[in-house]
Amino acid sequence: MIRRAAHANTCRGCQVSASGRNETTDDLLAALLDGMDAALCAFDSDGVITHWNREAERILGWSAAEAVGRRGFAGWAVRAADAHDVEDRIMSAQDAPGRQVNEFALLTKDGGRVLVRTQSAGVPGADGKPAGVYCAFSEVHAQIDLERSIALSEALMEDASWGVVLVDVDLRPAVVNTHAARAFGSGRTALLGRPLGELLTQGVEELEGALQHVLAEGAPPSPVELWVSVRTPEGVRRRCWRCGFLRLASPLAEEPVPLGVGWLFQDVTEARRAALDTGQSRFRSNQLYRAGRAAAECEDPAEAAAVRLDFALAGFAEHALVDVLEETGADPGRRRRLVRAAASASGQTLLLPGPGAIPLRYESLHPALQALDRIGPVRTSAPGGEPADGWARARHWPEDAAHALCTVLRSRGRTLGALTFLRGASRAAFERADALYAEEVAARVAADLDLAGRARDRH
Repeated sequence: MIRRAAHANTCRGCQVSASGRNETTDDLLAALLDGMDAALCAFDSDGVITHWNREAERILGWSAAEAVGRRGFAGWAVRAADAHDVEDRIMSAQDAPGRQVNEFALLTKDGGRVLVRTQSAGVPGADGKPAGVYCAFSEVHAQIDLERSIALSEALMEDASWGVVLVDVDLRPAVVNTHAARAFGSGRTALLGRPLGELLTQGVEELEGALQHVLAEGAPPSPVELWVSVRTPEGVRRRCWRCGFLRLASPLAEEPVPLGVGWLFQDVTEARRAALDTGQSRFRSNQLYRAGRAAAECEDPAEAAAVRLDFALAGFAEHALVDVLEETGADPGRRRRLVRAAASASGQTLLLPGPGAIPLRYESLHPALQALDRIGPVRTSAPGGEPADGWARARHWPEDAAHALCTVLRSRGRTLGALTFLRGASRAAFERADALYAEEVAARVAADLDLAGRARDRH
């Protein structure tokens, strides 16, 4: 002790330096305490208040000057009937490991009551013995709001029945929930940090445009439906997602700083496909009805067949080809040959081939001949690696054709020829529903052609 005192007297510079450090430490501690979002007070081992920050003053109205130095809350911040219980619950934390959570009512300076939730823990001294307790508290409703927010975030990330993806400002997934990972056919961690172009083959431009709009101007007023093609281990899947977007901003910055976008989506593919199929079926039924009414006004059955094809082409295909069987006379062993009766892209009148017409040089595996053999529709498309014009030219079709649907023309139990519908490369390939519609059109066109042939024979 004497040696320490002597050293203090002979080295006042050290003393001043130590004093400066202590003042700096105290200032730093005061700044930290006053900057906390939670109210905090501290008690020494005798229960005397040693620290009281600004949030505690805001909640209860008592200033630090009024609070520091008081023993416990009795007589000013808590009712007399509750004072003993509150003090025991707070001070018991210095003899217990970890933190203790309690709820009780405190009194405000203006006489009101506020229910607070406290977290108390002991403060050990330099010798390791209990030296006091610190107590952090907040209003219960604010704590409940925080817990609800945390619970909501965890539920969205785990149990939500729609996809949730948090996208950073570089438009890369930062957090992905379980539902979204399943939608992408991947694990949650495997999606993090990857560009959206690696996850989607189609629709990525529209999605990135929506995300950039949200970052720049905020969320759109209503959900947006996007058609995308998703890369999965099983292959590319075409999906329709109903998307909602939220701009995320930091609550700690003085001015809103975008942290990214909250992207929520729900798969509505089946519902949209059903709606599209319903609308498509309704449109095609109307076309067949209108075609029938228009064909009934035609004096020439061949003209009626052309009218039906005009109505059938609308929204269905770019070209329609009518190939009829060449008259073979009485020789049943003669090879079947098809003659082009019409090639319509704009509704020209069908001209039935007369004697001496030049047959088409179709190969034996031509889709039109396959349709005759099967007495049913045949669908085909240009292979991905083959130029569409060469593929179409080899089959005697217009060079812009990339998808074909051939169906047979039959009337009164006889095969009259083949009807071919063609689509360009910018459109989707023909599907089964398209084949059913083509058969319905072919049945009506075949009836008109049969009637035209009988009328010609009579003349």
